[in-house]
Amino acid sequence: MTWRKLGLVFAANGQREWMVSHAANPVAEHLAGDEFRVYFGCRDRLNRTHIGYVDVELRPQVRVLGVADEPVVAPGPLGGFDDSGASMGWLIHAGEATYLYYLGWNLGVTVPWRNSIGLAVRARPGEPFVKHSPAPLLDRCAADPYTLSYPCVLREGARWRMWYGSNLRWGRQETDMDHVIKYAESADGIHWERQGVIALDLQPPEEYAVCRPCVVKDGGVYRMWYCHRGAAYRLGYAESADGIHWHRRPDEVGIDVSPSGWDSEMQAYPYVFTHGGQRYLLYNGNRYGLTGFGIAIEE
Repeated sequence: MTWRKLGLVFAANGQREWMVSHAANPVAEHLAGDEFRVYFGCRDRLNRTHIGYVDVELRPQVRVLGVADEPVVAPGPLGGFDDSGASMGWLIHAGEATYLYYLGWNLGVTVPWRNSIGLAVRARPGEPFVKHSPAPLLDRCAADPYTLSYPCVLREGARWRMWYGSNLRWGRQETDMDHVIKYAESADGIHWERQGVIALDLQPPEEYAVCRPCVVKDGGVYRMWYCHRGAAYRLGYAESADGIHWHRRPDEVGIDVSPSGWDSEMQAYPYVFTHGGQRYLLYNGNRYGLTGFGIAIEE
């Protein structure tokens, strides 16, 4: 596949008090016609992440229609698993309800952070998202003893499937984290069974993190877009027949950093969706979303 870049869509620069910088981990929700709501994580002046959104129109050209007045999900109370920030993870519909899985940030002392996965639920369209619990949905456990990161969730009949990030260790340096993508299942999207199954492992020696999976099922093929990190994040692509055993296809990524500009140093946090028979890719560029998110179309 080949992706044609349509350019930068949005960058936070103080549009709101809680939207001072960043627009990381974009996720699209269809509204009507060619209009989509793109959720993302932005930071306030204390560097705490809030989940906000912009409404965009894809055709005839990509343009921003409006910016959220209030955050969709805000950081939690002092001492909570998300007191240092709430980052966008994944959005999935369950009947009239919509589940928003997010990453709760809790800064550490001996290690940089201890992240967990939380859940906010919108009971029906037009209502606000409400946190399911003040506690995380997925926290550290024997299968994930260190920290968790961005999930992707699909429903297949009565089975809910999740791909999410997990550290295998902490070390003296950031490059010692060994961050991989693991797999879990659920019957209701709330209670998850984790066996520590690694869906996508590292490719040493330079790679020390793979994260932010975006899984799409096309017939009998599962397709995963993700980002991987050595010197800097780049986008990756893999395929699977069962969603558990994955094979990387580096020659089929179809996109790379630009010679200059907002995505010239880094590409990360992909989200792929289809509209009007065409496949689109949302992604972040330099400095983990500081320069905003852009969009590309498959050709």
